[in-house]
Amino acid sequence: MADEISVLVVDDSALMRNLVSRMVEDTPGLVVADKAMNGRFALQKIPQVNPDIIVLDLEMPEMNGIEFLKERKKLGLKIPVIVLSSLAARGAEITMEALSLGASDFIQKPSGSVSHDITAVKDSLMGMLLSYGGKYRRMQGKAVAPLTELKPSTASPVSAAPIKKPAGTAPPQQLRKPRKTEIVAIGISTGGPDALRHVFAKLDADLKVPIVVVQHMPAGFTKEFANSLSRVCPLEVKEAEDGDAVKPGRILIARGNQHMEVEKKSFNAVVRLSDTPQVSGHRPSVDVLFASVAIAYTSGALGVIMTGMGRDGANQLGTIYREGGITLGQDEASSVVYGMPRIAHEMGHVMEQVSLDNMARRICDIAAASR
Repeated sequence: MADEISVLVVDDSALMRNLVSRMVEDTPGLVVADKAMNGRFALQKIPQVNPDIIVLDLEMPEMNGIEFLKERKKLGLKIPVIVLSSLAARGAEITMEALSLGASDFIQKPSGSVSHDITAVKDSLMGMLLSYGGKYRRMQGKAVAPLTELKPSTASPVSAAPIKKPAGTAPPQQLRKPRKTEIVAIGISTGGPDALRHVFAKLDADLKVPIVVVQHMPAGFTKEFANSLSRVCPLEVKEAEDGDAVKPGRILIARGNQHMEVEKKSFNAVVRLSDTPQVSGHRPSVDVLFASVAIAYTSGALGVIMTGMGRDGANQLGTIYREGGITLGQDEASSVVYGMPRIAHEMGHVMEQVSLDNMARRICDIAAASR
């Protein structure tokens, strides 16, 4: 089909190349452009097969993934790259370096560099390929197969099915009058690493409210992710620890595989981490964070839901709305995956849709305004 998204699979393991290629070929809307055993061969094949997206291992002979990304940057190639790699000794640091060099996103191999159980991450990986690859094709002026043609197991993560609401459904009724913003809570998933880097780099250095963030990311990566964001942001960015103070000038990123909630006391607020079961299919869950922020700050909260698969956060963003807070959703045009913000919008929980380029400005302006 002329509108299929073509994928270049780059891995030094022939088994992994074949397993990933088989998953691609089994997914409607995707096709394998070619396979390469390292970065050097991948660079040779790109002009020949002109892929829409690349799946890249990091640990390879001759030219590894980092070296490939550096060369890709030098050549000005814009083809999106999804890193599919195992967590080695320096795995998190290397993965964040890959993101800083222009990789769009990453998925951890389930069980080492040669993962026979790679199908465990099939839905997530195929969803990323469809989302990032589809966006790249559209930017090139090419047609893309509609997501409604996908199998249910693949379509569900990218939220292809519309949410049906009764005719004339009104937004939730606010229980309190708005007041000055005291906290910003952000929920984000697929497309998040690059989106947060984009937003945080533009935040005002004198922002007077704290920010708490749930980014869906595996355990072991969030500390280095926070460190990488801190290098581009004028504010302090750190991986949350249990009991960390929620204070102006600080951004706390939820730790991988732990829920994060905000607990407000008489004169201060702290975050609490927990290993309680998944909520909305995730731990950390955006819904858990948003619910706690709504309870602790009521009409002083600003809730922001951004690019991501699925629906985590969409429901409890409505609680922030009902408690009198302000709610923003990333718009469809700038979202890698218009899943979480779309569902929140269709539920009537988003007051204003904002582009990625304008998100930092809107957050800072709302936080600075007297209401």
